[in-house]
Amino acid sequence: MSSASSPPPRPRQPLAPRRPHTVPSPHGGREDPYYWLRDDARKDREVLAYLRAHNRYTAQWFKDHGNRERRLYREIVARMQQDDSTVPYFKRGHWYYARFSTGQEYPVLARRPGTLEAPEQILLDVNALAAGHAFFDLGTFEVSPDGRFLAWCEDRVGRREYSLWVKNLASGEVSELGIGNIEADLVWLNDSISLLYVAKDPQTLLGRYVRQHRVGTDPAHDGLVFEQDDPSFYTTIARTKSDRFVLLGMESTLSSEWRYAEADDPEPRFRTVLPREREHEYQVEHWGEEFILRSNRQAPNFRLVRVPIGAAGDASQWRDLQAHHPQVFIHDFEVMKSFIAVSERSGGLKRLRIRPLRESAGREDFLVDAGEPAYTMSLGVNVDLDSDTLRYTFTSLKTPPSVLDCDLHTRTRTLKKQERVLGDFDPDRYATQFIRAPGRDGAQIPVSLVYRKDTPLDGTAPLLQYGYGAYGHSLDPGFSSARLSLLDRGLVFALAHVRGGQDLGRAWYDEGRLLHKKNSFHDFIDVTKHLVELKVAAPDRVFAMGGSAGGLLMGAVANLAPQAYRGIIAQVPFVDMVTTMLDSSLPLTTNEFDEWGNPTERRYYDYMLSYSPYDNVGAQHYPAMYVTTGLWDSQVQYFEPAKWVARLLERRLGEEPLLLHTDLRAGHGGKSGRFERLREVAREYAFILNVAGVHGARRRARIKER
Repeated sequence: MSSASSPPPRPRQPLAPRRPHTVPSPHGGREDPYYWLRDDARKDREVLAYLRAHNRYTAQWFKDHGNRERRLYREIVARMQQDDSTVPYFKRGHWYYARFSTGQEYPVLARRPGTLEAPEQILLDVNALAAGHAFFDLGTFEVSPDGRFLAWCEDRVGRREYSLWVKNLASGEVSELGIGNIEADLVWLNDSISLLYVAKDPQTLLGRYVRQHRVGTDPAHDGLVFEQDDPSFYTTIARTKSDRFVLLGMESTLSSEWRYAEADDPEPRFRTVLPREREHEYQVEHWGEEFILRSNRQAPNFRLVRVPIGAAGDASQWRDLQAHHPQVFIHDFEVMKSFIAVSERSGGLKRLRIRPLRESAGREDFLVDAGEPAYTMSLGVNVDLDSDTLRYTFTSLKTPPSVLDCDLHTRTRTLKKQERVLGDFDPDRYATQFIRAPGRDGAQIPVSLVYRKDTPLDGTAPLLQYGYGAYGHSLDPGFSSARLSLLDRGLVFALAHVRGGQDLGRAWYDEGRLLHKKNSFHDFIDVTKHLVELKVAAPDRVFAMGGSAGGLLMGAVANLAPQAYRGIIAQVPFVDMVTTMLDSSLPLTTNEFDEWGNPTERRYYDYMLSYSPYDNVGAQHYPAMYVTTGLWDSQVQYFEPAKWVARLLERRLGEEPLLLHTDLRAGHGGKSGRFERLREVAREYAFILNVAGVHGARRRARIKER
């Protein structure tokens, strides 16, 4: 056979060369031989060649295992209702909704004047906007108060550097304003000509400048409304539900400050609701002649108060709407005409409590009924302040997302829509549980479980355990039709509600950050141990998954308890935290000191260094690992996982699969289209099933009640 017809050589896993480099710090330098993989311009040929070589090796591994992700992808897509639409909502004389067409990656945004039978007006066809771009993300889109203009921002790279566009809805004329590197926040003033946006710092990518653009004028003349001078604060803008005020928000990990201006004022003059204070977080909404505040002042789990506009600085005028409770964490609230709906968490579950705002609405509060042991209730789209009908969503690990309306006077609930799952899906085929796992220090760690009822819980089932554990972000048990591809093959799925989230209130968060961060890692490992002891999972078939800060969790448990896991999936993992947190030029550094610690201080430096996944890779056997990243990631730079994999390949014992895939056309959130995202999910599931040795799904197995 001639050489021209010979098959190409099989790709080999690339090993990164070591090159001397010292990372400086006030406490002495650290050697980092893989620092050369950092290329802020994303143009270095050697770096790109290295990443592509890993991509080829990873693709070959999946090909050698039968290209299983293709079959899984087709299976997952087959469950989708592709021609779908959202439940319409009414605002300023129009019904607004989004609809998908079969085969299309993105939605069409549309509205109808007056009634749902009126002719449709297409606001944006996102498929057309995304055409020709490998990545596309539509940020905020806002219709002007008079309905004439649509403003939106879009990201074509994946680095969350949005550009601003305006469309004349009468003529259809679209204007690219040439305003780039902005946040995804947009606010119209009531004159329907003036538009506020937040411009980013070009180096750190933090929102820093609030500017005002007037439609039809040169953006070079956009006025500066506000400049953020503290790099530890994020900056955001919003409108109150009443449309009376524009809000300017500044938030860090532990404190916040809000300012308000009349939306009727063409030259907005902002006044401060409450000046920032260390460890005081609050949010604000307008109702009548009052502001309603969600505040953690003398209330770690937050409380709701009402106070006259302009009088928030006088604590004697604060009146509790919902007082602080040590076992109830207040997440959010929605103001209605006569009621306030409170999104709260107690016992680890997120639920909705309704409280009257007017005497005519009665005096009793009540919880919206759920009916399942592990579930999530969330506030939906509620734009009409004059309504007393609450729209909310309900889901559980076995119940598809449902949109419901609740009449707050009669407490009557109306199902508006439930996500349709095609095929032979039956929710009664699955079981959910909400249990507690004992931690090594006595903590009781909540765990949400879902599995098929015919899956034997006798110590033989594979388990996928997911965790996050940072920023006070709670993991809510929600449905995934894609996950059915695992459950139908006999896997158990578990959400480990580890410390670092706020699943059990603010104290649960505080016990998993700064100098208590290791609790997150120990909790995750202790949940695994408990599920194995209960025979929910086979000891040699446990898989772990987490992304971003959850990827840090994955890196830490891989170092601490590699023997506990058969495989680990680390999505865009934050694994080189000490080096990153020492570099204030990178996004998410100075404004993250309250989460991780400031490594210029010795106690934080030493503690962070003691668990940093990159710095603690050892000469030990690691489980099979699949690591993903995005070249344009602005949250966790691609070179963190790339360096981590290089060090793992250098130091590990054994030859379990260690795969790195870099999406060269995306950022932190991965691919942008709805089908492209599912391809990533299918590949992750294929990795799990291949390593676990699991094959066909049980389609019509006999159901056993447990």
